[in-house]
Amino acid sequence: MDRDYFWLTDNQFARLEPHLPTDTRGKPRVDDRRVISGIIHVLMSGSRWKDAPAIYGPRKTLYNRFVRWAAKGIWSDMFHTLATAGGPPAELLIDSSAVKAHRCASGGKGGNTFKRSVARGAAAQPKSTP
Repeated sequence: MDRDYFWLTDNQFARLEPHLPTDTRGKPRVDDRRVISGIIHVLMSGSRWKDAPAIYGPRKTLYNRFVRWAAKGIWSDMFHTLATAGGPPAELLIDSSAVKAHRCASGGKGGNTFKRSVARGAAAQPKSTP
């Protein structure tokens, strides 16, 4: 396993396993540890789902599992239970927001040219005489 990828340890997955849903129908789920590690990798790196490394399995599986479990409230229940378990956190995370801006949002009309202040323009002599 490469150090560039995130993998849940045995201890971490053992704490998560009791909170995973067991009421699945149809085909059995693929390896939960691999998929959850892939979801956490995507969330930590901030990348798109389609850019997830193939080592975590099909990207569509990662996305579908994340969205379906979020709709069922499994993630919030899991995190709430783990957060109330106590103990000092091994890692502190600070929330950061990513704000998307349109490509033309870097400058106003006319680009990066300097414009005269309105106050200076009002105090200046008029360009035409009456």
